[in-house]
Amino acid sequence: MTGAGGSDPSAPAVQLTGITKRFGGIVACDQVDLTLHRGRVHGILGENGAGKSTLMKVLIGLVLPDAGSILIDGQPRTIHDPLAAAALGIGMVHQHFSLVDQLSVWENVALGEAGKLDSSGVRRRVAAISEQYGLDIDPDARVGTLTAGLRQRVEIIKCLRRDPHILVFDEPTSVLTPEESEQLFSTLREVVAAEGRAVVLVSHKLDEVLHATDEITIMRQGRVVDHRPTHEADARSLARAMVGREVSLRSERAAFGIADVDETADVRPEDRLPVETVISDEPVLRIEGVSVRGRGGARLLDDISLDLRAGEIVGVAGVEGNGQRTLGDLLSSLVPLNAGRVVVNDAEVPTGSPGAMAKAGVAVIPEDRHDSGVVLDMTVAENLLMVDPYRVARHGVMDKGRATETAEQMISEFDIGCSGPDAPLWSLSGGNQQRVVLARELAAEPDVLVAAQPTRGLDVGAIEYMTDRLRQTAVDGVAVLLISSELEEILELADRILVMSRGRIVGELSHDDANLETLGLLMGGSEA
Repeated sequence: MTGAGGSDPSAPAVQLTGITKRFGGIVACDQVDLTLHRGRVHGILGENGAGKSTLMKVLIGLVLPDAGSILIDGQPRTIHDPLAAAALGIGMVHQHFSLVDQLSVWENVALGEAGKLDSSGVRRRVAAISEQYGLDIDPDARVGTLTAGLRQRVEIIKCLRRDPHILVFDEPTSVLTPEESEQLFSTLREVVAAEGRAVVLVSHKLDEVLHATDEITIMRQGRVVDHRPTHEADARSLARAMVGREVSLRSERAAFGIADVDETADVRPEDRLPVETVISDEPVLRIEGVSVRGRGGARLLDDISLDLRAGEIVGVAGVEGNGQRTLGDLLSSLVPLNAGRVVVNDAEVPTGSPGAMAKAGVAVIPEDRHDSGVVLDMTVAENLLMVDPYRVARHGVMDKGRATETAEQMISEFDIGCSGPDAPLWSLSGGNQQRVVLARELAAEPDVLVAAQPTRGLDVGAIEYMTDRLRQTAVDGVAVLLISSELEEILELADRILVMSRGRIVGELSHDDANLETLGLLMGGSEA
C-alpha cells in the first residue's frame, strides 16, 4: 500500500523523530522517536501522563510539536489538523468519546464526511464493519442511550469507516469486555497482515499489549525508556519499565487482568492486605425494593435491594449495561424512583433531588469523570472545592487565600501531580484527575462512598494508589460500594460481591466463596 503524494512504499509508514512538546513548564514529549511499519501492531505503554496521548495527538494533527519531524511513507509532512491527517490516511480512535448524543449511530459515523449523504449506504457499511470486527451495534440507536461499551464500538466503527492505512488506537478497550477486546484485536491482526496497515495501540494494559502487538515502546515522563519485540517481553519487566520501580502483584493483576501471576511468590510486606476492618452490625445504607424505568418503560433497575455497613466494601459486578450505571446515578441524586426507597443512617432520602444524597452523607466517584466528575476548563482548586465552596467563603464570598490554602493541603494529602492549585484540570493526567475527584469526595467526610469504575483508564501506579485509598477508606469506617467491570479489582477489594444482570441482583457471594468462574456464570445468567 502506498501513501499520498508520491510516497515510498518501501519506507516505514510513520517515522517520528525528536518530537518535543511543552505545555508551559511541563514537557509532555521530550525528543521522542517512533517508527511504525506496515503489517505490524506497535504497542505504546506508559503511565498516565507519560506522553503517549500527546505523541499520538501530534501524529493526528491535534497538537503541533515544538520540535521534531514527521515522515509519512517516507515523505516529510506537517500535519496541522485532523483533516490533513485523514488526507494522509491516518485515523484515530480516541480514549474519550467525541460523539453527538442526540444523533443516531449511523449519523455519528457519517458526521463530517463530504459529499451527498447516503443513509442506506452508511447503514450497510456500519453493519459490515460491525460483523467483520465483532462490534455488534444497531445503526439506528440514539448514541445518548448507549452504554459506555457500545459508545466505544461506535468510535471504532467511525474510524474504520474511513479505511485509514495508519490506525491509532488510544486505550480502545477501556470500556469493552475481555471477549470484545479479544475479538477486536484478533480480527485487527488479520486485517493488518492482509492489507499492510500500520497500527499503534496506546495502552496501559500489559496483558492486552503482550497478546495484540508485534513490538512495544515504553514511555516514562515524556521520554522513550525502552523498545523491544513483543516476543522478548514479559509483564513484570514491562511494568517495572513503565513506573521505574517494582509494583505489587495485586496491582499488576488489577491493572492488567493477568490471570497467571503467582500470587504467593515474592510477596513483600507492603503488598499484604491490611488488618481486617471492623464492620458495623447495622447498615449505613439500605436500598429497598427499588425500581427505575427509562425511556419507553424499560426497566433499568428492577426490584433492587441491598445494604451496606460501615467499614465494608461491597462490590457490584456485571456485564456493562445491566443497571450498574443507573445504580450509581440513583446514589448521585440523578434519577427518581418508580418504586422503593433509599435509606441512609435510618433516614429516607428523596431521590432525583439535586444534592439530597450528598447532604445525607453519600459521596460518589462517577463512572465517567469527564462527563460528571470534573470540569476540565476549571482549575484544580475550583474542582476540589466546587461541591462545598462555602467551606472557604467569608460572608458568602469565596476567600481566594483560604481557597488556595485548602487546595494546597488537599493536593499534598492526595499527592496530586500538578503545577499548583491554579493549574487547569485538563493539564493533569487521567490518574491525577481521578485523585482530584477522590480528594473532593472524601473531604466531605461521607458515611458512604460510591466508587463507580474508579480505576478505568488508569495505569498500574494510579490503580495501586486508588485501590489502597479505597481500602483505607473502609478501614476508616466508611461504607464503600464498588461498582466495577474489572473482576480482578472486585475480587481483590470486596468483602461481599453482588452480581447484576438485566437490572436485577442475581447473586451474592462472600469474598471467600467468589472466583472468576463463579462470577462469570452469574454474570451470564447461569446459576453458580
